[in-house]
Amino acid sequence: MNLKEEKYNRYALVREMMETPAIVKAFDPGVAAKFADAAKSRKGLFLTGEGSSRIFPAKRAIWASLKWDFSKPLTTEGSTQAEEYNLKDFAVFAASNSGQTKEVIRLATALKKKNHGAVFGLTANPKTKLEEIADGTHVLKCGKEDAVAATKSVVEQGMFYDALLRKIHGVKMDGLKEFAEKTEEALTLKIDAGITDIIRKASKIYFAGRNTGVAEELALKTNEITRKKSDYLEGTFAVHGIEEVMDKSEVLIWIEPFAAEQEKFNECLVKGVGMNIIAVSTKKTMFPTIIIPDGGEYAEYVQLAAGWNILVETGISLGIDLDKPERARKVGNEYLAE
Repeated sequence: MNLKEEKYNRYALVREMMETPAIVKAFDPGVAAKFADAAKSRKGLFLTGEGSSRIFPAKRAIWASLKWDFSKPLTTEGSTQAEEYNLKDFAVFAASNSGQTKEVIRLATALKKKNHGAVFGLTANPKTKLEEIADGTHVLKCGKEDAVAATKSVVEQGMFYDALLRKIHGVKMDGLKEFAEKTEEALTLKIDAGITDIIRKASKIYFAGRNTGVAEELALKTNEITRKKSDYLEGTFAVHGIEEVMDKSEVLIWIEPFAAEQEKFNECLVKGVGMNIIAVSTKKTMFPTIIIPDGGEYAEYVQLAAGWNILVETGISLGIDLDKPERARKVGNEYLAE
C-alpha cells in the first residue's frame, strides 16, 4: 500500500491510514498528565466506548497493564452494559470519535446524575455532547476522518491510554520515532499476490491471536473494508470446537502465532478442515507468513497497521469502493438531542 499509485491514493481510507506514522511521531505523552492525576485517587480505570473506539484502545491497554504488572485495576465493557455496573470507585474514560455516540452519551449522563465526578471523554472532535457532559475531555490531534472505517484515530486513542497508564505508574513513554518508522514499514509492506488471492477468494475470514484488540479490530475492519464476513477467535479458541463448522473455503489469519500451538492448528484446521492459515509475524512460521517489523513495546500497533495493509490489498483486488460501504455509518448509533 502506498500513496504513489492512484489505485491507493484515490481513497480517503488509505490516505488516513498513511497519516498514522506522522501522528505517532508527533504524539505528546504529556496530554494524559492531568487525567492521570485525576485517576490516581480512584480504585481503577474503566474504559468504555463502542466499536473501534473501544476494541483496540481498551483491550491493548488492559493487555499492556497486565504484562507490565501495573497495579491499577483496568477493565472495559460496552457503554450500555456498563450502565448496570457500580462504577463509583473507577475513573471512567469514554471514547467516542464523534463525541455523539448514543450509548456513550447515555452512560456519561447517568454517571453525571449520580455525581460520579471522574468521567472523562476521548474524542476526535471539539465541542461535542460528550465534552459537554464529561468532567474533562481530550480531543485527539489526528483530525477528522472522512472514511467510514476508523483507522488513525484508533491508534491515537490507544496511545492516549498508553500515555495515561505510564503516567500513573511513573513509566516514561519514548521511542516514538522508531515506533513511527515501524508503523510506516508495516503499512507499505508488499503483500504477496498469492496470499491476497487466498484471502480474496475466502468465503469467510477468521482472525486469531492474543486478546490485545488487534485481531478483533481487524475482524471488524474486514467487514467494513472487504465486505466479507469475519470472526475473531480469541487465543486458541480456533481448535476448541469451532472447527466442526469450518470449511475449506474459509481462511484464518493468525496474528503472531503461539509457537507452542502451531502444530495443533495445522492438524485441526489445515489437515482436518482443509482451510488455509496465513500468519502475520515478526518471524517465519510453519504457515505462509507475512513478515512484519518487530515493534517492541509498541508491537500491537505495528500488527494493526500490517492488518490494514492486508485488508486494503484484499478490498482493492475485489474492486470495492473502500470509502463507500452500503450500510455501515461513521457514527453507528448517533445521539440526537430531544
